[in-house]
Amino acid sequence: MVQIPPYLKKGDRIGIVCPAGYMPKKNADTCIATLQEWGYQVVLGKTLGSQFHYFSGTDEQRLADLQAMLDDSTIQAILCGRGGYGMSRIIDQLNFTKFKKYPKWLIGFSDITVLHSHLYQQIKFASLHAPMAAAFNKGGANNQYVQSLKKALNGGIANYACAPHTYNTNGKAKGELIGGNLSLIAHLIGTKSSLKTTGKILFIEDVGEYLYNIDRMIIQIKRAGLLNNLAGLIIGGFTEMKDTVTPFGNDVLSIIKAHLQEYNYPICFDFSVSHATENYALKIGLIHELIVNKNKTSLKEIR
Repeated sequence: MVQIPPYLKKGDRIGIVCPAGYMPKKNADTCIATLQEWGYQVVLGKTLGSQFHYFSGTDEQRLADLQAMLDDSTIQAILCGRGGYGMSRIIDQLNFTKFKKYPKWLIGFSDITVLHSHLYQQIKFASLHAPMAAAFNKGGANNQYVQSLKKALNGGIANYACAPHTYNTNGKAKGELIGGNLSLIAHLIGTKSSLKTTGKILFIEDVGEYLYNIDRMIIQIKRAGLLNNLAGLIIGGFTEMKDTVTPFGNDVLSIIKAHLQEYNYPICFDFSVSHATENYALKIGLIHELIVNKNKTSLKEIR
């Protein structure tokens, strides 16, 4: 069984780290202020505002910063400031011994998919695929997606809905919710962090990819068996897609749909999990029920 870290209460401490790409400190100021308004104490890691080329520090610096937060018994949650790239460079060096003794919610998306997947497969703990620091900016702290993070941290039960899509496959499914960024899910295949998807509800999303690369990655996860025995599949936002000079010939959702014809489990398209504003907090590893019908799609946490 997947273990659930304690939900937060006022006065608890949330650490902010950047275990992958560089993020200027000022980009997290609104997030820090909002978390404090929510009643939490905020502890800043050394990597927030730090820079080493593309990254928020050397591998050793990023590893040490995240490890310190994982080990700290006074920290109840760790929010990753941003994604980018870099988690897979340090994931195998992380030690979760003290984390198991002092479990906490790990929060983020994009490159943080590596951390979520590893935590789920190897450590058997739930985590939060959810908005990161930049999502709080420009009034974002008050939208329903950032507010869904607040609700999740407080122990609220997730219950989301979205409009029907012509590509949907109707049905009902129940299983542990897993997933994240498609590029990273494909990247992890063949490693000990790779997702085992049988009986699970899988969600995928991506940003800034060429259409042919989405096609290639869907084929990769399909050939690796990740789509074979799902309970259900959630296609999130695929934003800022790019095409080559010679067009690929289809839009991104049509590309994905074409590879799913043989599956009869429920599939929903255009769910609000993405790199855009529409990005609900999802508790990875917990049981959810997915219902897809002609009227709407719903995803509800089951306790």
